[in-house]
Amino acid sequence: MDKVPSIFNNLRPLTIGFDDVFDHFESLLDDDYRVTSSRINYPPYDIRKVGDNKFNIEAALAGFNKNDIEVLTKDNTLTIKTKKEKTLHNNKNGDSEVLHKGISKRYFERSFTIADDVKVLGAELKDGLLKVSLERLVPEEKKEKVIVIK
Repeated sequence: MDKVPSIFNNLRPLTIGFDDVFDHFESLLDDDYRVTSSRINYPPYDIRKVGDNKFNIEAALAGFNKNDIEVLTKDNTLTIKTKKEKTLHNNKNGDSEVLHKGISKRYFERSFTIADDVKVLGAELKDGLLKVSLERLVPEEKKEKVIVIK
């Protein structure tokens, strides 16, 4: 079956250097792409602007510790995911055993597309909230400058 041209093909001639972004959006619209409610809703997160060029992604991860989580960057993608599903389902913790499991501690993987000029500064897990700090690096030639009139 031939692939139907997408709306993004109409935008390609008008832009330079955005092919990866269009390919990403096309993959989201692909018939083979399956979205489950778990993937959409878990973990809940906020994206905060904390300065002119600084941002934080904050993900609610109650019940997880820093050894359960990985934060990865590759090819303009920031991914937050659990390390191993096996360790997440252990119902024994030292001398105690979980009788009712109400705090979700399931495997997840959430990805964010980041621009070429955005750098991941670090990540911190504190009080059940994972904070990933990002900064947009603006080159000197793109910063606003005042031209002195002679």
